[in-house]
Amino acid sequence: YQRRVHGGGKLVGIVTSRDVDLLPESHHEKKLSEVMTPREKLIVGTEGLSLQEAQNLLKTSKKGKLPIVNASDELVAIISKSDLRKERSFPLASMDDNNHLLVGAAIGTHDDDKVRCQLLSEAGVNLFVIDSSQGNSTYQIEMVKWLKRTYPTIDVIAGNVVTQKQAENLITAGADGLRVGMGSGSICITQEVCAVGRPQGSAVFHVSSYANQFGIPIIADGGIANVGHIMKAVALGANCVMMGSMLAGTTESPGEFFYNEEGQRLKKYRGMGSVGAMKKGQSSKRYFSETDTIKVAQGVEGSVADKGSIHVFIPYVLKGVQHGCQDAGTKSLDHLREQGHSGVLRFEKRSASAQTEGGVHGLASYDKTLFYRTHAD
Repeated sequence: YQRRVHGGGKLVGIVTSRDVDLLPESHHEKKLSEVMTPREKLIVGTEGLSLQEAQNLLKTSKKGKLPIVNASDELVAIISKSDLRKERSFPLASMDDNNHLLVGAAIGTHDDDKVRCQLLSEAGVNLFVIDSSQGNSTYQIEMVKWLKRTYPTIDVIAGNVVTQKQAENLITAGADGLRVGMGSGSICITQEVCAVGRPQGSAVFHVSSYANQFGIPIIADGGIANVGHIMKAVALGANCVMMGSMLAGTTESPGEFFYNEEGQRLKKYRGMGSVGAMKKGQSSKRYFSETDTIKVAQGVEGSVADKGSIHVFIPYVLKGVQHGCQDAGTKSLDHLREQGHSGVLRFEKRSASAQTEGGVHGLASYDKTLFYRTHAD
């Protein structure tokens, strides 16, 4: 909840927008010492104070900023009311050690991407994600090695891979995490066009079984269409999942909504291997086809149904996963993954009749509403 200050010196005062916003232009040459609130008039907190103590200080002082100082009266952090509001409103946000949102950035495997990496590093990126449909290439292996030599403190997610041998090559090169999946995405046709890929369940299970020996987390990338798929992916060994198609229909995702002939509200969704993406030059590097005169599509363009705001949809997903863990007899997703790897939690093959039995059946018609939100929430 606080913004850390690197190399902070002695606290002598503070200048905020309130001090300078209404200053006439003729006063813009004034020294900071003439407009700032001096140290002796500041309400400050000491290093190590709790969130509740910081809230109380801000409340009683009626100030918008609370400087935090150490025993030598050196500035180490600043807390603002907006920071505390965000902490209260978004308690599950992924933050770094400086309480900034974690940020990952996609990069390619070409030399010009190294310039992008330098700029991203200077901007404070937390994670490099190498964007490639086939991760077991000499280009990616060399890029992973270079990244870990040049930016050893920044994690690198490599991929995509579907076999243990592919995973071995990238882990040996220094990858901190792996994306698993090839041809299993809802808008991907790699398995159909190239006859290359692997069933997603098998890929996640076998790659995670190997990567787990080295403490390397994996991301199940593709095939996640509902809460049940998240449960299956984690039980098979995934540490987290990609939710491209699940989130594509939310209000906050890119694209404009439109209505089809039946009046259903939809949003366009396309794969990066689709002709449309290739024509715009957005995916050639990903599929190693920059210089090809004929582009072979490995994805399609389509549409997905409106799912409303992510602020409603994600809580539904979280609740669904919680219920799934409860029904499976596991305390958490980590416990679910451990039970799956140890064999305590087992998968069972289902016949066609069992699959029918496990879904809605025996009704002339029905409405399928995934969730609703009460006013109390």
